[in-house]
Amino acid sequence: MSNLATRTITGIVLVVLVIAAIIAGQYPFALLFLAFTVIGLWEFYTLVERAQVFPNKPAGIFAGIVLFASNAMVAMHLLEVEWLLLNFLSIFVIFLLELYRKNPNPFTNIAFTFFGLLYVAVPFSLLNYFPNPGFEYGAHYANILLGFFFLVWVNETGAYLIGSGVGKHKLFKRISPNKTWEGAIGGAVLANSMTRALSHYFLQLSHTDWLIVANIVVVFGIYGDLFESMFKRSVNAKDSGTILPGHGGVLDRFDGVFIAAPFVFVYLLMTF
Repeated sequence: MSNLATRTITGIVLVVLVIAAIIAGQYPFALLFLAFTVIGLWEFYTLVERAQVFPNKPAGIFAGIVLFASNAMVAMHLLEVEWLLLNFLSIFVIFLLELYRKNPNPFTNIAFTFFGLLYVAVPFSLLNYFPNPGFEYGAHYANILLGFFFLVWVNETGAYLIGSGVGKHKLFKRISPNKTWEGAIGGAVLANSMTRALSHYFLQLSHTDWLIVANIVVVFGIYGDLFESMFKRSVNAKDSGTILPGHGGVLDRFDGVFIAAPFVFVYLLMTF
């Protein structure tokens, strides 16, 4: 099977899985993305080890689970917001545990343990709030989260197809020689074109709001892709993992989400 066919099949399965989890409700979505959080953190810490830096994998993954689970339960009104303070305890436990490790450069290890949480666990955790950015009790607007992912996928698909087909002008050659301006523009055009349909069927946001979200996704999705490329180049890795045939790992597949999600989250907070 060709790489394109493998990539396509994996992409379709992943898209169907995410859509099904969103439609099924908050619990299935939280469970799915809790799994993605754990896998993503494992991939991140494993890549960092290639640079002879040794983050505390168990502590970082445990803190990531606490971070994601606490935010998911607050978003579902199962816990009061005060429970998020548990995350401060997880952070300081990482400090203490490093005292008992014999790895060199302890502060570098601590820094990269925290960076994994900031890069992977925080954006995934924020997705739990997308269906209810106004924090209304009992409200759940799954279409907002669904629309966000539609825009991410359309942008990435358009950039890949247009870029590989007619792309000539390099977007950021030093970091990612395969990314082109043509691909970036193609993704942007498709994402912006999709906002008309989103505003027609997903009424929680106006057309103007969907346009703003789309362009946040386009701009920061590109930066997310570039950052992931820079990270992998720094540790001499082609992919972050092998769990997703044709795509690599969770970090490879969700690189645009990691940077775009916090910016979209802030915009939704300001809008609702």
